[in-house]
Amino acid sequence: MTDVLINGLPGDAASEMAISPLDRGLAYGDGVFRTLAVSGGKPEFWPQHMAKLAADCAALGIPAPDAALLAADAQALLRGSGQAVLKIIVTRGVGGRGYKPPDAPTPTRIVMRAPWPAYTPEMATDGVALRLCETRLGLQPRLAGVKHLNRLEQVLARGEWTDPAIAEGLMLDSDGRVIEGVMSNLFVVKDGEVTTPDLTRCGVAGITRGLLLESARIADLTLSELRGADELFLTNSLIGLWPVRQFDGTAFEIGPVTRRWAAALAKLREKSRDEFPA
Repeated sequence: MTDVLINGLPGDAASEMAISPLDRGLAYGDGVFRTLAVSGGKPEFWPQHMAKLAADCAALGIPAPDAALLAADAQALLRGSGQAVLKIIVTRGVGGRGYKPPDAPTPTRIVMRAPWPAYTPEMATDGVALRLCETRLGLQPRLAGVKHLNRLEQVLARGEWTDPAIAEGLMLDSDGRVIEGVMSNLFVVKDGEVTTPDLTRCGVAGITRGLLLESARIADLTLSELRGADELFLTNSLIGLWPVRQFDGTAFEIGPVTRRWAAALAKLREKSRDEFPA
């Protein structure tokens, strides 16, 4: 089974299907991506991911690929598969030297299937350890929320630790506000109220975060507020929800709010698989 399709064709079919060295996604990180959990051969939250992909493309002025083409690519890659990861990348395509975008870009679309990560069930039931990263997120409101291809801040942050007992790192912005995990969004529970950081200056607005926003407050958060919380949990499309049991020496209970939200999200994930085009 093919693991990657480039513009709908197998990436190993011919040498001309290799990514051009002039592709702006390679040269400048000029593109966006989505990462989807797959169960039983079906991606989760397909409509939400397609809507966010289109919105992120629009934010960068890149023509979004037709959702039907992406669905066909996904169907071809996932036929006969079980649990897996589906990644969709859209770049502005090939362009000449220099930062100026081409006037009429021809985007490159890449769809890949990868094995499921080595996450254990205990990470979702017993919680994970979180550390504070030294690498800060730069402020750029125009890109805030967009899952663009320039992830160097996250690469540097993830390179700060090798301890397998630490599952995730917490990132602050350059002004010291709590923003997100290296690969996840953060939720804080205090006196029964759930808050997630404001991402209008920087950060990635994940699909799972978006699903939970109706029941959460958005606000700036400080490290002291984080350490004084009753419960913490992390979300993204692959992990679903991970409770935080420890953050830089501070222990947290896996409380009733976290457990309730985890159960609700699990039901949403299961139901969402039926929304993928057959």
